Amino acid sequence: MSGNRGVVYLGSGKVEVQKIDYPKMQDPRGRKIEHGVILKVISTNICGSDQHMVRGRTTAQTGLVLGHEITGEVIEKGSDVENLKIGDLVSVPFNVACGRCRSCKEMHTGVCLSVNPARPGGAYGYVDMGDWTGGQAEYAMVPYADFNLLKLPDRDRAMEKIRDLTCLSDILPTGYHGAVTAGVGPGSTVYIAGAGPVGLAAAASARLLGAAVVIIGDVNTVRLAHAKAQGFEIADLSLDTPLHEQIAALLGEPEVDCAVDAVGFEARGHGHAGVHHEAPATVLNSLMGVVRVAGKIGIPGLYVTEDPGAVDAAAKMGSLSIRFGLGWAKSHSFHTGQTPVMKYNRQLMQAIMWDRINIAEVVGVQVISLDQAPQGYGEFDAGVPKKFVIDPHKTFSAA
Repeated sequence: MSGNRGVVYLGSGKVEVQKIDYPKMQDPRGRKIEHGVILKVISTNICGSDQHMVRGRTTAQTGLVLGHEITGEVIEKGSDVENLKIGDLVSVPFNVACGRCRSCKEMHTGVCLSVNPARPGGAYGYVDMGDWTGGQAEYAMVPYADFNLLKLPDRDRAMEKIRDLTCLSDILPTGYHGAVTAGVGPGSTVYIAGAGPVGLAAAASARLLGAAVVIIGDVNTVRLAHAKAQGFEIADLSLDTPLHEQIAALLGEPEVDCAVDAVGFEARGHGHAGVHHEAPATVLNSLMGVVRVAGKIGIPGLYVTEDPGAVDAAAKMGSLSIRFGLGWAKSHSFHTGQTPVMKYNRQLMQAIMWDRINIAEVVGVQVISLDQAPQGYGEFDAGVPKKFVIDPHKTFSAA
């Protein structure tokens, strides 16, 4: 088997499906490995983080094969792989992790110390994350397979739930991580900034964790309508009514117990005049304003160290005008960083299999072919309330 195709980044605003190399059992430095597997990709998703690169908002190199949300079938394995067999259906955490370093042993798999010479943390098909080939392709290689891969139970049952299980590689654990680190628990009042897929996943996770009220805020009224239809309260940030007043109208008080930033560095200003203007610190500042004293803020939304398209010189280097003094005065706790997917994915798999969470419906999963990926990127960038899932081999599109 030698053919392969994948979604390739060609520069700002442009992706294309091209012929790419069939994966080899080697790391990005060309060293042969025996701890990896090659997967036939069953599903692979378009992520908001991919959009940051495609918009030209990172230092991503042209020619990068995109995609870090992968579910696949094991079709080849190295001699060091002991716990997986050919034919196993597996979910791939987007974190590339060795399982051997201090970070991995402490389950901080988002900042593995071994898989990226440039900085802690690796990921598939992502800028500055170790040059691991992305998985928006027909076939992909996963290293340290025994450690990284989550075997899905009972293939037939898993394929029946594949639209939900495909969310285990990133979006659902990321939303769940945001809710957990924000301190969501039974009876909590929660505000989620952002009605995109990660925000919706955080909202669904908050509901799973027992929140009493989940409010989602956004400037995109179409996405808000979808969130409302999923049973969440909404705050329309395109209006001139301040966020704290909208929260007070819902709760009877202007603050919530905790909050999640599912927007990140490409945030836009609130209010009718502000929605067209980028304001990268606006979400963090607004959350400090509406979270009660001693509350927690989970920040799974992406913030970068370099942003070529930023609004000012400071933001180009990841420096934002954050009202940190307000957060300090209110004794807020902040939790940042990439989600350690392995900390949550097994439990969330069980929640899916036993119908405790309907994540595909909540985030608006829409299955497309590999050839439709560029169109999916365009629609997602336009703000549609959908989570595009690529089915490279048309394994389940007709189901």
